[in-house]
Amino acid sequence: MRRSPAESVHGWKKRPGAWRHIGLVFALAVLCVILASARPQAVSVGYVLTLLRQIAINGILAVGVTYVLLTGGVDLSLGSVLALGGVVAATFARSGAYPLAVPLFLGVLTGALCGGVNGLVVTKGRAAPFIATLGMMTAARGLAYIFSGGRPVSQLRPEFTHIGSGSLLGIPIPVVILVVVALVSAVFLRRTRAGRHIYATGGNEAAAYASGINVHAAKILAYTVCGACAGIAGIVQAARSTTGQPNAGIMYELDAIASVVIGGTSLGGGVGGVGGTLLGAVLMGVISSGLDMLNVSSYYQQVVKGVIIVGAVMLDRRKTR
Repeated sequence: MRRSPAESVHGWKKRPGAWRHIGLVFALAVLCVILASARPQAVSVGYVLTLLRQIAINGILAVGVTYVLLTGGVDLSLGSVLALGGVVAATFARSGAYPLAVPLFLGVLTGALCGGVNGLVVTKGRAAPFIATLGMMTAARGLAYIFSGGRPVSQLRPEFTHIGSGSLLGIPIPVVILVVVALVSAVFLRRTRAGRHIYATGGNEAAAYASGINVHAAKILAYTVCGACAGIAGIVQAARSTTGQPNAGIMYELDAIASVVIGGTSLGGGVGGVGGTLLGAVLMGVISSGLDMLNVSSYYQQVVKGVIIVGAVMLDRRKTR
């Protein structure tokens, strides 16, 4: 049965996130037109694929931290966990002594363990997410330096580095990984009981607890998945740079969180999703790439990103009043 125009408008009003997504797509289109006008090479297929390859790492981190923000928490340890996961994976990818699956598994496991510890400290230790993940940010960075001996882990096997530089059917492998992570997360959050529990926990924790939801388990799961995504991003980062860098990922958590908030996920929890997160990550990537192409100093780029983050938070607060 066809909807009347009034019913259609009313349906859109019930889904304010849809308007947010349309706004993001419009802003992205405007930025692309401006960039293409200033630098015609920006419309080439090679440039677009390179841009997507660059966006992939932040996109994977952003999808992971979406879980945490949906519970009403935050994770400031993403960059450090990325570095630790990358160093661990690179260490076991230096020779042919182990199958490729071993460094990949250990990199993801390292991130998941760090995320699980964050979740336990937040739930069982009753620490504020800001403090718990700030502590993990420092500890994971230190562990990355300890594990690598303070030096980059180099001489990685070609099969491992191919993950960062190779393509699958013409699509960069990091982009393929991002798409898989995003699709699995979107289905999990929207179509499974555990995913709905994450939304319920962030929407109203007291009501979720009263209805029989194990809110602690939901939070621990969210932080664990977030950590696992950081481990995946660390593997991609190490494969792209062909070294496991203990100083990798500095300030990456801010770009990831900004992408999620710009994409419509509320800092208060319970509202948002992976689709908006991907749009936010692409928008952040286009802005960074555009500023690079226009030869804007990296110092000014930091200012621009800071303004974007503050603006996104203010918009979120205004929306949730």
